[in-house]
Amino acid sequence: MSLTSDPPIDKETSPPPDAAADVDYSSLKVVPVRHPWRWAAVAVTAVLLVQFAHGLATNPGWEWEVFAEFFTADVILKAVWVTLQLTFYGTALGFALGVVLAFMRLSASPFLKSVAFAYIWAFRSIPLIVQLLFWFNLAYLYKELQFGIPFGPGFFSFDTMGLVGAMSAAVLGLALHQAAYAAEIVRAGVLAVDGGQLEAAAALGIPRLRQIRRIVLPQAMRSILPNAANEVISLFKGTSIVSVMAIGELFYQVQVVYGRNGRVVPLLLVATAWYILLTTALSVLQHYVERHFSKGATR
Repeated sequence: MSLTSDPPIDKETSPPPDAAADVDYSSLKVVPVRHPWRWAAVAVTAVLLVQFAHGLATNPGWEWEVFAEFFTADVILKAVWVTLQLTFYGTALGFALGVVLAFMRLSASPFLKSVAFAYIWAFRSIPLIVQLLFWFNLAYLYKELQFGIPFGPGFFSFDTMGLVGAMSAAVLGLALHQAAYAAEIVRAGVLAVDGGQLEAAAALGIPRLRQIRRIVLPQAMRSILPNAANEVISLFKGTSIVSVMAIGELFYQVQVVYGRNGRVVPLLLVATAWYILLTTALSVLQHYVERHFSKGATR
């Protein structure tokens, strides 16, 4: 008597076990999966792209001859160089200070953690344009800066007006603003490293500084680099905000030129093209740096 609910098998009518091997599958018709809406989306997108390209080529309002005239003009090339300088100094100083702030937040000292947290909170809360204008008007608050004994006599001093000019104020503002974001990026990368590796390194007697330099940072760079590259690119484009301080960076010079000749659209295209080219170069550099630090982690 069967203990299951399955119907009994008729041994006379059931096919043999190897009957499936004798079936001829070549007579079966294979029908591919159809995606009509996907093809419709492709067609609409292609039409829109062709229309956009046609408008760029045929619309006289773009004034491509003016674009070609000013794209490599001396005043534009000098402005591009100023933009690159602002980006380099802001990035270098910002990340140098950001690393210090990150390890202050990771330290066991409540005082250092509180100071780093307060700095990051303040500089992420205040808009960048406000910070730039504050540093630009620093001489209004402090006529001179003295160096000496704290709360005591000063040994030598500097005139603030001559020390902090427009370019110095821009670099200072960009670097201090960037440091707040860089600190959180570096801290997140360090926390991503498995703490067991530090315990093993400490058990082997490796000094603390060498643990950070040889074990933590090389692994943390894989987490730090993508976010850090985004911040550098954002800073590169964000240098246009220093135009409020009349510094001759790319966007400011473009404004000056089209303020004189009235060719607004082609001059904006000049700035756009330079931003795209340099951002692309930074993205390519990011790719190779990430590939260098990913050795041993990818197969």
